[in-house]
Amino acid sequence: APASTPRRKSRQAYFTAPSHIRRKLMSAPLTKELREKYNVRSLPIRRDDEVRICRGHYHDREGKVTQVYRKKWRIHIERVTRDKANGQTVPIGIHPSKVVIVKIKIDKDRKALLERKNRATKKGKYTEKDTA
Repeated sequence: APASTPRRKSRQAYFTAPSHIRRKLMSAPLTKELREKYNVRSLPIRRDDEVRICRGHYHDREGKVTQVYRKKWRIHIERVTRDKANGQTVPIGIHPSKVVIVKIKIDKDRKALLERKNRATKKGKYTEKDTA
């Protein structure tokens, strides 16, 4: 069997990944209910999704994603902010793997993505009656 990619190369590929690949790397799991509904485990996170934070200081907070900051590998969530000494409020970055998606922002592209990723549907060129 071929050897796995060295740790150094994997890490280099991850940390220097361009934006369109970071989108996929910045995926978040779905809640149990959504997982049942769509037969999809996780999705690349996007702007108007609603998420629940599962880890860290802010866990169990829910809110809408206001920004997906691909350059910093973080997402910003409504009302997850802190006040600076000068009174300015700044959003706190949360890593997408530490949240679960509670509500999906659906548009036609997202719908197509969910249908493609649906694990219950049988894929392939031929149906049952073609092979009979």
